[in-house]
Amino acid sequence: MAAFDSQHDPVRRLTRIELIARLSDAIGPRAVLHRREELLLYEYDGSALDMAEPDVVVVPGSTADVATAVRIAGEAGWPIIARGAGTGLSGGSVPALGGVVVSLARLNRIVHIDPENRLAVVQPGVVNADLSVAAAHYGLHFAPDPSSQKSSTIGGNAAENAGGPHCLKYGVTTNHVIAATIVLSDGSIVRLGSEAPDAPGYDLLGAFVGSEGTLGIVTELTVRLTPDPEDVRTFLAIYDDLEPAADSVSAIIAAGIVPAALEMLEGEGIRVIEESVHAGYPTDAEAVLLIEIDGLRDDLDEQAGRIEAICRACGARDLHTARDEAQRARLWAGRKGALAACGRIRPHYHIQDGVVPRSRLTEVLRLTKDVAARYNLVIVNIFHAGDGNLHPLLLFDLREPGVLDRAMAAGEEILYACVAAGGTISGEHGIGLEKRDYMTWIYDPDDICAMLELRAAFDPYNVMNPCKQLPTGASCGDVKHARGAQRAIAAGAWV
Repeated sequence: MAAFDSQHDPVRRLTRIELIARLSDAIGPRAVLHRREELLLYEYDGSALDMAEPDVVVVPGSTADVATAVRIAGEAGWPIIARGAGTGLSGGSVPALGGVVVSLARLNRIVHIDPENRLAVVQPGVVNADLSVAAAHYGLHFAPDPSSQKSSTIGGNAAENAGGPHCLKYGVTTNHVIAATIVLSDGSIVRLGSEAPDAPGYDLLGAFVGSEGTLGIVTELTVRLTPDPEDVRTFLAIYDDLEPAADSVSAIIAAGIVPAALEMLEGEGIRVIEESVHAGYPTDAEAVLLIEIDGLRDDLDEQAGRIEAICRACGARDLHTARDEAQRARLWAGRKGALAACGRIRPHYHIQDGVVPRSRLTEVLRLTKDVAARYNLVIVNIFHAGDGNLHPLLLFDLREPGVLDRAMAAGEEILYACVAAGGTISGEHGIGLEKRDYMTWIYDPDDICAMLELRAAFDPYNVMNPCKQLPTGASCGDVKHARGAQRAIAAGAWV
């Protein structure tokens, strides 16, 4: 019988004091954090809105330590929440019902790079960008490149199936993970996937990547490395209106060109990024496209000419080409630093992650402007236009009474519009706490039931990251809509 009923708090067969003692004896007292000042660091993720305090945090140093900690907590009925760098944007690592947070920060080794087979074996705490730095010596890199890649970890990227600008051409994280070592809720250790291509059997690894810690905890991953291209060209297309920019996106893809990246920035976001980063964006533009192509040098001249012709035919007022690597880096620094730059407008944010067909981009972008006006919010759109992955950034000040409720309602309306346009509710940030109740917009009860049955097959104790990804009922409702953040602000906290 499951030790945790998803409709109620888990049945905990050890007290907190007993749990701390068992964990300390098993993996060492230095790896077990339990003082309140230690726990406060683990009650939120990168969204900093949903907040809940864990009962205990363990920081294991090996797969064996992870297995031991999970076995003790799982058998005792305590919720178990894996945490990487805490950069997630949907509440995925927030301990909604308290419990044991398993921090993977110490599992941060690049175990092996195999340049001949273009593979790397890494622990989950390896920072995304650090793997590419290590692989650069071999002319290789790790292709998934979320904007948080200088701080987010590969284990967290796998948990959320993270994307990034260059995933338009190269695919999201699941396309680059080929094997993983997993600790299940009973403490058993299993290996999913294989270095051999097209291995027979069910794709359990495919189910695990993107499962947000609800199926188990990864302690080692084997990932694909991608050869560095011979040449790269980066362009900034400038527009006086949203519609011709969105039309250019569809026209480029329709012409059979798949850029490595195709990003859009619009309105006030352009201006605030330029003030912060000095990337070279024109502050009077209504929209810009950041377009990058890569590949064989002889092929890129022809592609570049076609892209310029398409953009100008759609109404671009100008198109600039990065003249050297330094200018290319500045253009990308603007895009990657967009979230931080928007802190100049308002101190708090709620970022959404809906996906729409490229042909509906203009429609949904105009809806976000209408939503911003009706809810009296600032909304900035900076997003992966090539695959229709919108990131409307709702900006506000939590000290303003009622503003959080308006922001959450506005975000919900935008996501619902994405679904109505033929899209979905997440392209790369995951579902977590934030969007779990919206899953019923895109799945019927039988679908949800099937996913819950899959979860139960991996986690018969039903303790792995409860309240996340799938609707689970009222037991998690007191964490929804960032009530933790409101309580912190009311108590005088300031971020």
